[in-house]
Order: sequence, then structure tokens, then C-alpha cells
Amino acid sequence: MALRRSYKFRLRPTRKQEAALTACLDDHRTLYNAALEHRRTAYAKAGVRVRYGGQSGELRHIRADDPGGQDRWSFSSQQATLRRLDRAFAAFFARVKAGRTPGFPRFKGRGWFDTVEWPRDGDGCRWDSQPEHPTATFVRLQGVGHVRVHRHRSLRGMAKTISVKREGTRWFVILSCDDVPAQRLPAVGAAVGLDMGVVSLVTTSDGDQLPHPRHLAASADRLARAQRDLARKVRRQRLDHAHKTALALVRTYGVIVHEDLRITNMTRSASGTLDAPGRSVAAKSGLNRSILDAGWGVFLRVLAHKAERAGRELITVSPTGTSRTCARCGHRAKENRLSQAEFVCRRCAHVVHADVNAAINILRAGLALREAAGAA
Repeated sequence: MALRRSYKFRLRPTRKQEAALTACLDDHRTLYNAALEHRRTAYAKAGVRVRYGGQSGELRHIRADDPGGQDRWSFSSQQATLRRLDRAFAAFFARVKAGRTPGFPRFKGRGWFDTVEWPRDGDGCRWDSQPEHPTATFVRLQGVGHVRVHRHRSLRGMAKTISVKREGTRWFVILSCDDVPAQRLPAVGAAVGLDMGVVSLVTTSDGDQLPHPRHLAASADRLARAQRDLARKVRRQRLDHAHKTALALVRTYGVIVHEDLRITNMTRSASGTLDAPGRSVAAKSGLNRSILDAGWGVFLRVLAHKAERAGRELITVSPTGTSRTCARCGHRAKENRLSQAEFVCRRCAHVVHADVNAAINILRAGLALREAAGAA
């Protein structure tokens, strides 16, 4: 089975190339904002909806009128920027139609436009542009040149689109590749239930507690002077840990069951309104920070991708009652869970770590669903 997969590599541009990359980003942002202004003005003055086809047709005139400016960049990458605006408008109209808060497309400031895309390898860009070089990989970008790539892992499949992204002071190239072969792991008969927690990222039904290193809490003292850079580092650390933890699980278990968590609802503010203020707002805010720091959503997305690629079975179950129900006798009561870590059944006096108890219940629920689906 062939998949589509993205690869992200660090760029090592020279100072001259970095200046060119910055200019490329700024000119594409200017094009995006000008196209947005064109659409707004046309509709406000004449009630006319300007679409991608018309704006793409005007590109040649824009390039001809700006020698040494817009014409130095790839025509295809500029079309991709106009398609990006078109997608923003399509999403806006879809939200209007669905009755949601529409959020009209906005002009992009310097900190809100960080990516340029080349839709096809070979059209204004070329991956591995100097294959004769014995030790390094380069990507050629029109108007920038051959930029050195820190290629830290092998590339599979065929590069389809190439994007360059700025993150703080760093530059990255992102390749979307087709025909990437799936790396299926050998079959295993073991099954596991996972309980997501704040103290431990994951507790398994086997009793293993997989920690999360709490990067946000550990780095909080630097937030004031480097908030944006630190947030990016935390995101990369959390993603790296999620990949390693998920890979360990799919290598060990053939069936993985986890709770169907609604993380957006779980982390919703408890502040309420002026007329109906919320209760325990400070405690709820602290819990929200812990949930977000644990990175449940990131971990579950990574786990789903790795399970699919490895041919593992992933089952989601409702979390209702899993933390209050005794895994031994089935008695459900709020009083069974004495604390974050301790579970003592009020009926049979079964004592176990609360998260292990929940993970066992989750596994049983998932296997019951699996058996019912098989019988049907």
C-alpha cells in the first residue's frame, strides 16, 4: 500500500540566500494582500465577486509591471498563493452557509505569512538539485539559488510539492511525497488499553505508565522574554515525544484502544459570562493548561497515523464511567476514586492505581466493540 507523506528538513541558507528567502516571502505576502484588496474593493464598489481564474490571469501583467520584483519569483508559486486566498474565501462562505461565525479573510502581517509553496517539483523549484554532490543535498528555488538542506533522514516516494517555511529565525523545506511505501510491522497478538492522564501521558492496561516531560512547565521561566520562540520549541519537543511514544506502542500491540476524547470541549474556559459567571475558574484553568501541556491531541493524531501505516487496529471508546468503574467487580461510584492516583472499590475493596483501572476498562470496552462488530 502506497501513502502520501510529508518530509520536513532544516535549510542552511547563506546570508545572501536568507535575504532572498525573506524577500520571496514578503513579495508573496504582498501579492496575497493585494489580491484580497482587489476582491474586497470589487465587491464593495460594484457587487462583483472576483475569483481565482481572473486573478491568475492578471499575474502576467503584474509581473511585467514589476521588473526585478514580482517577476523574479516562480509563476507557479504565485498561483499557489492566489489559490491559498481562494481557499480562505471558500472556507469563509462555507462557514456562512453553515451558520457559524464566518471570520472574513484578513490581510497578512509579517508574522502571519510564513510559507511559500511550489506546486510541482521541477516548476520553479528542484529537489536534490545537485545530485553529483557527494555529501550534501540541495534544493533549488527560483530567485534564491541552490540552498543546502540538512537531510537528517532518507526520503521515500516521489516529491510532488515543495514548500519553504520560516519558523522564527529558522528556515525549513517541506516536501509532500506520493507513492511512499507503507512500513508494516510484524503482526503481534497483544492488545492494550490506554488511559490519558495529566500525571502520566499514558497509562496502559498492563500497568505501564509512560510519562510526559512537561516541557511547557519546565520552560515557563523563559516565556516572558522568548514567548514565540519557546512555544515553537515546546511544540517540536511535544511532537517528537509523541512520535517516540506512539511508535513504541504500535511496535508492541496489534490492537490499541483509547478514549474518544473531545479535547476542545474539555479545555473550554469555565469563566462563563457577566450574568452567569463560572465556578472554580482558577482550578479549571490549571487543568486546561495541564491537558494542553500533556499534548493529548497531538499524541492521538500521531498514534492514528502510525497505527494505520503499521497495519494496527485502533479502537476508540466512550470515556464515560471508565475512571469510576471497578475493573474487578464492575461497581461504578464516584467515591471509588479517592484521588488522582488511588482507586479503592467501595463494594469489593479492590485497590489499584486509578489510571491502570481505567485503562483496563477501556481495553474491555474496545474488545467488546470489536467482538460485536465481528459478530455482525
